[in-house]
Amino acid sequence: MKEIFGKDGKLAAGFSGFEPRQGQEEMAEAVLTTLADGVERQDGRASLLLVEAETGIGKTLAYLVPALLSDQRVVVSTATINLQDQILKKEIPLLEKMFGKDIPALCIKGRQNYLCHYRWYQYRSSPQGLLIEEGDLKRIEEWLGETDIGDRAELAWLPDRSPLWPKISAQSNQCLGGSCPESQLCFVNRLRKRAGSARLLIVNHHLFFSDLALRQDGFGEILPRYQSVVFDEAHHLENVATNFFGKHFSYYQLLDLIGDLERQAETDLQQSEVDKLLGTARGVKQRLDIFTAMFPAQRGRYPLLPLLEKAGEWHNVLESLLQGLDTLATRCFEVTAQGEIWKLFGDRTLLLRKNLREIAGTGNEGEDYYVRWYERRERTVGLSATPVNVAKELEDCLYNSVQSCIMTSATLTTAGDFKYMRERLGITEECKTLCLQSPFDYKGRTLLYIPEQGFPEAAASNYMDSLRERIHDLLLLSRGRALVLFTSFRAMDLVAEYLSSRLDYPVLVQGTASRHALLHQFRETNDSVLLAVASFWEGVDVSGDSLSCVLIDKLPFEVPSDPVIQARVKAIEEEGGKAFFKFQIPRAILTLRQGVGRLMRSTSDKGVIGILDIRLYSKGYGRIFRASLPPSPVVRELDEVQKFFGAGK
Repeated sequence: MKEIFGKDGKLAAGFSGFEPRQGQEEMAEAVLTTLADGVERQDGRASLLLVEAETGIGKTLAYLVPALLSDQRVVVSTATINLQDQILKKEIPLLEKMFGKDIPALCIKGRQNYLCHYRWYQYRSSPQGLLIEEGDLKRIEEWLGETDIGDRAELAWLPDRSPLWPKISAQSNQCLGGSCPESQLCFVNRLRKRAGSARLLIVNHHLFFSDLALRQDGFGEILPRYQSVVFDEAHHLENVATNFFGKHFSYYQLLDLIGDLERQAETDLQQSEVDKLLGTARGVKQRLDIFTAMFPAQRGRYPLLPLLEKAGEWHNVLESLLQGLDTLATRCFEVTAQGEIWKLFGDRTLLLRKNLREIAGTGNEGEDYYVRWYERRERTVGLSATPVNVAKELEDCLYNSVQSCIMTSATLTTAGDFKYMRERLGITEECKTLCLQSPFDYKGRTLLYIPEQGFPEAAASNYMDSLRERIHDLLLLSRGRALVLFTSFRAMDLVAEYLSSRLDYPVLVQGTASRHALLHQFRETNDSVLLAVASFWEGVDVSGDSLSCVLIDKLPFEVPSDPVIQARVKAIEEEGGKAFFKFQIPRAILTLRQGVGRLMRSTSDKGVIGILDIRLYSKGYGRIFRASLPPSPVVRELDEVQKFFGAGK
């Protein structure tokens, strides 16, 4: 690796802007060793490596180079499209230039991202097609004559929530496979053929686990056989695996099915068959509405058990809906002579029925394994059965199915320890780990501001008033140029309202425009302030003066009433552990570190990190948080922040 990453290596010799970094070379050596060890292992279990590589290490090249040198087919799985684009458009061309040859790399997305020719032709000729603007249909038709991959990302003009795309995309539950009359044109089939000759496959975590499920069943996998996998942004793995290993049923899933049935019936069936099928579908819709009315109107996530305890009423309404789904499936199977898709509709109906029965049934099967809960939104209800712990599933489905597995992220440790991540992902202490600190000069180019003693704690009644005023004061000192991150929409909205009439700088607020539009405006101005929650805590990459201050309202503990969090806390405590320290604090630390990491994105960046939560000092656990933060000098007075910005540091 020294011949590539060292100061006299190929990268330094070939690219004037390349800066040799010891951490990058060290990580590349560890990845190469892990890939080699995986080939030699005889116990059937993957060779595992956990790498925390903070911002500035250059972790992407540190795993891509050894992956290409390993002569293995390697899957690189990421959490975000941005990182996939960076790998394909920046890193791969750089490595092709360095190696002097093309690199067979391919980005594979979920099937729903690709147009289905069969569904397109069906929709184009149906009466529903007339409801969509003729111009949109014509533009897609023209695009089909030009595109090689059929990826909706090429349709920049198509809105994210377009009602058209779900009706013409290649959904797995409607794929006719080899029976499809358009199989020769199929973009997914073309993708599979291209994947067969690729050495490097770029996917997202959701697609990887979906493919893993198909692979476990022994059919229909999207990805060709591979030897090893690299998970970048691996701090997301538990949440993705939790969703993958769980069961789900929602009001909209069933509505979508009924809508698909109606469209297909008008194309395929005789009027008598249409009337019979749609009569049953309408009956199911009525039963679904009655079932949905059983749930309280208050929005949020709640345990399902209190509703299940209404045994008689609940049981009768549920059984009525299950029987309706049974009948609907039978109606679909009765018309399979009209096309293979009707069998798929019947199977899809039965799968929804199975998930509904297993989640909402009044028995207690799997209660120790699953937590059952529901989420009420404005117009819909979703039901889920979520595994309390996914470690065993990862052991069975992942670690025993690949030669090597590398997990990396800028945030995998708490206070420098991988223990939390290992326990949650079922990784033994034998696993090799590597912790690489950022090369950025946090001590010389940043400050960490925490309010003075006497500032209200987050639970105090006057906290919000003090928070708004202090954020305002800090933004005046930083002259805007700030990303302000919140743990709730309510706090964001209250601060936004307060600032709007008091700041001369542009105030951008999440929800008022798309994420892309907000970040573009933020980058293009030198004094704007961006207020955001949730997804903006990570993946925001803004270098230079536009971002000179990152403020965080409070420590990002998750809502303790969330039923999945409650179940995991209970499981830890029943085993004699202290869930607050073993589970809740580590999760909050990882989120906090992601937020703090938005400030320093290059060696020339500088600024202030402000965490407006005095529990960092007033509570004993605050020292664990502080030990997990960058080595920025800590200040607790606004005068110090003023000096920092006044000195033009």
